[in-house]
Amino acid sequence: MRKFVSIGLVAVLLFAVVMAGCISSGGETSSTTGPTESYSVEIYTGGTSGVYYPLGSAYANILNQYSKDETGIKIEARAVTSGASVSNAQAIGEGRAQAAIMQNDVAYYAFHGTTLEAFQGKPVTKIRGVAALYPETIQFVVKADSDIKTLEDLKGKKVAVGAAGSGTAVAARQILEAAGVWNDVDKVYLKFSEAAQQLKLGQIDAAVIVSGAPTPAIDQIAVQTPVRVLPIGEDILKKLKDKGYIFYVSQTLPKDTYKGMTEDTSTLAVKAILVVSADVPDDVVYAMTRLLFLHVDELRQVHAKAQYISFDTALDGMSIPLHPGAVKYYEEKGKTVSSELKP
Repeated sequence: MRKFVSIGLVAVLLFAVVMAGCISSGGETSSTTGPTESYSVEIYTGGTSGVYYPLGSAYANILNQYSKDETGIKIEARAVTSGASVSNAQAIGEGRAQAAIMQNDVAYYAFHGTTLEAFQGKPVTKIRGVAALYPETIQFVVKADSDIKTLEDLKGKKVAVGAAGSGTAVAARQILEAAGVWNDVDKVYLKFSEAAQQLKLGQIDAAVIVSGAPTPAIDQIAVQTPVRVLPIGEDILKKLKDKGYIFYVSQTLPKDTYKGMTEDTSTLAVKAILVVSADVPDDVVYAMTRLLFLHVDELRQVHAKAQYISFDTALDGMSIPLHPGAVKYYEEKGKTVSSELKP
């Protein structure tokens, strides 16, 4: 009798082990055991007053509404407020998030475990790209009546270069080093809202803002204190690319972006990108990518920044390897995916 009980117990344990292997990190059936039937996705975004949260919420609604009928996979999605890019990358690495929106430069630092203190020696190797969404403009803002016309004119000036340890502060340093003036600038570390107010009061000469333009913090002060954005030329972009900063792209700000601007201004941008965990099954990410572009018009109804979301520019500024599910979608649609972007 004991022999039969022991055999039965072993069989039960083996069955439990097999079943455990069929469960993915998201708590659903893994693609390695066949087509996925359902999957739960937590999408980390940003604060409720920014762009990430409304776009992430609308995207979650699209996944919830259309995934079962249009892809055969029931994707249950929920947008989560967060501290944005850095904390989103950490949430991917820790398995708390299956998807997120973040800046492409922060994604690059996270994947390679470099530059930002949060990632040095702690690379987030799970992070994978899905699509570039919209530009987050790098804006060196001065008062409209300032005698500062170029980056070189910032020598000896007091410049707010972003909050300490932020992606903005890193971008400010990289660009000002490329312009040859970083060591000659009087640097102060301030959040966007603080920088805008100090610029208005004349306590600083310029403020570096990395955000979708027009940025509310600057737009609000420009009503009474007109501003300009300093141009950043292709020569600076080339120097940045030569140093390996592959995440920068060109952008032109229209002259009506802020009160005080009198002409279109060439500058640079990083890109907001949609990322996922490498643990998400391939067929789920394929479905997520497909639904993003099938229903992009619904995202455009939610926020003006979604006008930039396009299949044609989906890989512009992509700074990390794509998820295989996204690669499959792009190649099926005829888009060439470079070897650098393949996992």
